[in-house]
Amino acid sequence: MPQTGVRKWLNEVIFGTDTPAGKAFDVFLIWAILASVALVLMVTVERVGSRHREVFFLLEWVFTGLFTVEYMLRIYCSVNRRAYIFSFYGLVDLMAILPSYLALIFTGASTLLVIRMLRVLRIFRILKLIHFTNDANILMRSLWQSRRRILVFYSSVLVLCIIFGAIMYLVEGPANGYTSIPKSVYWTIVTITTVGFGDITPQTSLGQTIASMTMLIGYSIIAVPTGIVTAELASEISRERSLRRCDNCSHAGHDADAEYCKHCGYKLAEERVLTRGH
Repeated sequence: MPQTGVRKWLNEVIFGTDTPAGKAFDVFLIWAILASVALVLMVTVERVGSRHREVFFLLEWVFTGLFTVEYMLRIYCSVNRRAYIFSFYGLVDLMAILPSYLALIFTGASTLLVIRMLRVLRIFRILKLIHFTNDANILMRSLWQSRRRILVFYSSVLVLCIIFGAIMYLVEGPANGYTSIPKSVYWTIVTITTVGFGDITPQTSLGQTIASMTMLIGYSIIAVPTGIVTAELASEISRERSLRRCDNCSHAGHDADAEYCKHCGYKLAEERVLTRGH
């Protein structure tokens, strides 16, 4: 849809960050989002919420009105309105204001007001975290590449938890709180992860010995998934750096945000997309 006049100016201010007006709008919106999220947090504090209930109610509708106007303006000045409405951030914008209006229509819908915490997600769009996008992609690729090893690891841990749970069920029994094998498996998971709720504890000497072994095994296996992801992450970073090659000296290994070659000082190309051969 072509944009002219007011719609074009609004699009530059609301969706852009290159103009002073666009930067000022983003800064104002960031503070408004942070203030509205802080309001949601304070409302849940009973001592504060009950004392300033009327003030919080008024401020909530001020923020709801502000974000409603912003949402409507985004729809109005969007190049592709349908694409914005059904985009991730478009749905976040809608869900951030919808609970307030539902609370006026449906009894009990006020419990949905906690969904207003979704407003904090809007900050990521406003900040335009371009510099962090590549790092996030590297992390996601690392997790995806290591998915099979992590799946095998957790499957092994699950089998180990079932074995220890069955043993503790036989050793301790229902008299000491191990009323079933699933309940004993729950105790094993809590123990291995070093959470230690303490709702179920072994009472016999043999059971305490097995519990000690479970704790030591827990400390040993906690680092395994971290090591798997770290190794894949290092490999992914190395592959990513190998893609950035200097046009002057042909040296590779430059960081994604590097502007000049660290070997010859030549200015690197801003975008250089190479096809990986796997």
